[in-house]
Amino acid sequence: QVQLVESGGGLVQPGGSLRLSCAASGIIFSNYAMGWHRQPPAKQRELVATISSTGTTNYGDSVKGRFTASRDNAKNTVYLQMNSLKPEDTAVYYCAVVHGIRAYWGQGTQVTVSS
Repeated sequence: QVQLVESGGGLVQPGGSLRLSCAASGIIFSNYAMGWHRQPPAKQRELVATISSTGTTNYGDSVKGRFTASRDNAKNTVYLQMNSLKPEDTAVYYCAVVHGIRAYWGQGTQVTVSS
């Protein structure tokens, strides 16, 4: 059974940093690309970043140059380092993986950027 568990969210001031983690189980983690998504209040979920099985990353335009995705295959964990945070980054952040014919999502972690 595939499980994804996010952690690391919280309240941070504008300009601050947070690092999110997503621990995966039930898959051969090193074989899978992983994605980070977010859902701001009253808005649709959007893609933030992807990281391939070999570590190649891609980012949404709104986070390029500020966010960095990475992975530790030994720990079955993917990370999202978020720097220079802005109030518009406030959202629930989810990690996701496609396994077989479906996508699996974690429960999400809340990130609030506010002074």
